Amino acid sequence: MTDTTTAHDYDALVIGAGAGGLCAAALLSHHGYRTLVVEAHDRPGGRAGSVEEDGCVVNTGAIAIEYGGILEEVFRTVGAPFDIRVPDPATMFRIKGKDVDISRGGWGKLVNGVTKKGASLLDGLGQARRGEYPEEEMTTEQWLLRYTKNDTMHAIFRNLCAAIFAVNADELPAKAFLTYFIEKGAFKAYGFSPTGTGGLMQGLADAVVARGGDVWYSSSVTAIKVTDGRVVAADVERGGRLERIEPRFVVSNVGPSATAALVGREHLDADYLDQLDRDLRPTANIVVNIASSEPLMDVPGILTFGLTRRLCNMGNLTATCPELAPDGRHLYVAYGVPRPAVGDFEEQAEIAATLADLHDEFENFDEDEVLSIRVMKGEWPAQRSVAGFDLPRETTLPNLWNVGDGVRTYANGGVQACAETGKLVVDAILALDARSPAIT
Repeated sequence: MTDTTTAHDYDALVIGAGAGGLCAAALLSHHGYRTLVVEAHDRPGGRAGSVEEDGCVVNTGAIAIEYGGILEEVFRTVGAPFDIRVPDPATMFRIKGKDVDISRGGWGKLVNGVTKKGASLLDGLGQARRGEYPEEEMTTEQWLLRYTKNDTMHAIFRNLCAAIFAVNADELPAKAFLTYFIEKGAFKAYGFSPTGTGGLMQGLADAVVARGGDVWYSSSVTAIKVTDGRVVAADVERGGRLERIEPRFVVSNVGPSATAALVGREHLDADYLDQLDRDLRPTANIVVNIASSEPLMDVPGILTFGLTRRLCNMGNLTATCPELAPDGRHLYVAYGVPRPAVGDFEEQAEIAATLADLHDEFENFDEDEVLSIRVMKGEWPAQRSVAGFDLPRETTLPNLWNVGDGVRTYANGGVQACAETGKLVVDAILALDARSPAIT
């Protein structure tokens, strides 16, 4: 590697082109900040990205794109295309062998469809709607046991925890589960992108460049330099060279732990480090991408299962976006969550259990039609922390923030939650910086 080149002068550096980072970068560019995005991969999106596998556009994590919220607001604000198609119905549940649409009826239809003794559970949900939440230490499983021992009901709650937060019901705080479904809006409307989630995220990257910013792919920030308690520079490895960036603000989308490593723990105060070490709990899931020659299910959106070993839900992508696969192939993505989802597990056994569920649920499932199986864990987790254990977006350093999962607002989930972190950080930067131009 050659010596460091002449320093580059940017207003803002965004580390990582995931959903949170790209939303922050596009908004910063929109507000007149010359912004650089540095991304280690050769494409945008991170765990909301896409790759090609055997002629199919396969997502690297997230598939469901919510509309009508902050994510869509960011796209509209920066002028990026928000091209999604909405399945109808979007969400269904497999209850006692039947696929049930609860878009009309909600929790009442779901609970009463599983057990005739659902009044007590519905009353518990009603208490949460009135703001009467269980204590922080109680898990979702423990809360549910207050009202029912029905195996199918417990399986559905487990699979909802798994589908939204990539954890089991005994690993997720009940307060976080209930807050998401009661306050954030249960069974939200969402769609799929016909270009893949990564194609959608490309629009945000393009918005950065259109406003005079840059996006460097296949590049890595190797260190963040601190002087007098502020970030003053960052070193970026790019094309065999070491570039020096001197931004006024840094926004990191690589997770609080990785950000701390780049800064050096000696520059972060003890309380922040204690919280980082204590609270961050990365979760895992198993992603099975399938391109079948025959349809596996009639459900046009996402199907959440009842009694299964590990399989929690499955999305039917080509029902609404046929261009994601070649003619004659049906593209699905199935998600399994291991036991435990937090901590170590037997990877091959958990994959086998997920595949066994697919055989049980779909009689024409053929493992030869599996495109890929990804286990998301460790440095590439399903979630960087269990919901309810996110860190603050602010760090010890006044011009350094984190975005993305791991710093979400309480109990929020999905790409929407990551977009929200990006907007909140940009709002904080605008509030701090008197030179910010008005929204154009």
